Amino acid sequence: MKYLYLLGACGSIGTQTLDVVRNQPTNFKIVGLSVGSNLNLAKELIEEFHPEIICFRKKEHIFPLSYEAIIVYGDEGLIEVAKYHRYENEWLVNALVGVAGLAPTVEAIQTKKHIALANKETLVVAGDIINQLIKEYNVSLVPIDSEHSAILQCLSGEKHEQIKRLIITASGGSFRDKTLEELKDVTVEDALKHPNWNMGPKITIDSATMMNKGFEVIEAHYLFGIDYNQIDTVLHPESIVHSLVEFNDGSIKAELGVSDMRIPIAYALNYPNHFRQEVNNLDFSFLALHFKELSFERFPCLKFAYQAAEKGGLYLAVLNAANEAAVYLFLNHYISFLEITHIIDKEINKLEYSRDGIPSLEERLKVSKDVYKNILKEYGVIL
Repeated sequence: MKYLYLLGACGSIGTQTLDVVRNQPTNFKIVGLSVGSNLNLAKELIEEFHPEIICFRKKEHIFPLSYEAIIVYGDEGLIEVAKYHRYENEWLVNALVGVAGLAPTVEAIQTKKHIALANKETLVVAGDIINQLIKEYNVSLVPIDSEHSAILQCLSGEKHEQIKRLIITASGGSFRDKTLEELKDVTVEDALKHPNWNMGPKITIDSATMMNKGFEVIEAHYLFGIDYNQIDTVLHPESIVHSLVEFNDGSIKAELGVSDMRIPIAYALNYPNHFRQEVNNLDFSFLALHFKELSFERFPCLKFAYQAAEKGGLYLAVLNAANEAAVYLFLNHYISFLEITHIIDKEINKLEYSRDGIPSLEERLKVSKDVYKNILKEYGVIL
């Protein structure tokens, strides 16, 4: 039995994680949940799974329960869920969006929970720190993202020194067939129409800008210990091949599957085993696979990710914070779609974030908060 603490239960990854739990009731028990502003769904999930500790987004969201439980709220509440400890073989499933997912990951590791990670920002902002903590506390970190799950499966039984490169596939997002010129007047509604995946608004915008792929390159570096110059990306509109690994002898392994996040979620929770999932089969009778170059000119956010990774230090925290702020501004109709890239480009080229040495977790969280607030303030948004 694995005892699960699920952060982001009402989101896309969260609800699909609970589908996996329902499919394996003797393997998993939900101990903790964090829920968002969808209070109707939150009530249904709480009454179904009866978690021992529940974190609400805001104090005013709290509603009466039919049973006794520990109730917390806000960012401090997320920490309390991550720190809660009663059982052996505890796992934190981090399905939060944004840098708010970083501190709970750290706290969970320090209480010797294993981590099933869907929160990109944890590794983007502090991948080096997370890797040190994983070793120090002797726990596991297993990725949930379909791309990193694919790489993990392709590397099973292989020797690290024989890896030539990782190839991360990208659907291309909502605007993969449009030129930069054609993106000048696209709307929020246009951007949220992802052709392949059903995801939350922030990650859907990141998919359209290709920042999510830049984040995945950074994550892959920390997850698999591969240099950035050995990590490539490729446009694959069908989202059937979820990633590939090329070896020194020229052979390539790929992981294929339908676009269903329950597959990598189930693999992460059962790692290294494949537990039976009720998902659609891949139909090979009509299968056609296409691959195209992902150019930095067309997708500048991908370039920014490599640039920030090369600079290191605080620049990965700056990259993430600038992107979070820019996406917020776009989703709330303060800026155009193309202005997202202008904001990020300007921020990661500021010299003020340069410094010697390895920044602490506190420094990274502070600069994340400051960059986010300052960008929003420039557009008249006061949080």
